[in-house]
Amino acid sequence: MNAPAPRFTPKDPAFEARIRASFLTQRYLALLGTTLETVRPGYVEMHLSGRPDLLQQHGYFHGGAIASLFDSASAYAAFTLIPSHETILTVEYKLNLLAPGKGDRLIVRAQVIKPGRTLTVVQADAFGASAEGESLCATTIQTLMAVPERPLTPSD
Repeated sequence: MNAPAPRFTPKDPAFEARIRASFLTQRYLALLGTTLETVRPGYVEMHLSGRPDLLQQHGYFHGGAIASLFDSASAYAAFTLIPSHETILTVEYKLNLLAPGKGDRLIVRAQVIKPGRTLTVVQADAFGASAEGESLCATTIQTLMAVPERPLTPSD
């Protein structure tokens, strides 16, 4: 994602507040210790500290932790561009683990590459980061679907 970020116009002027409020309800992301760093139209960046319980046996970020951040960051990147009466669900993604995720934190940057009325395609990259810098460790391409927002019921 070295190219300049595309310019998108959000359909909801309050998109950032809506995303940040939604993020605060994500108990799984809170369990992981994920932080939501940057929210712009079509773009989201999340961080995860390298706690020992999030690393695999060789001391690298677990692939499941990387996948979790990819799924959420990509969904929120797509979420920035949909109307306020809709929400977003993952349809599919392809994950490529390119190198060990090493460092004291994981950074995931997700960028919409093709928004659509119903389907949106997002690319995201994960970097292991430390005082020495960042190193690309994984990439994904993800398709997400906008669906009407509905209130949760007790059976959900």
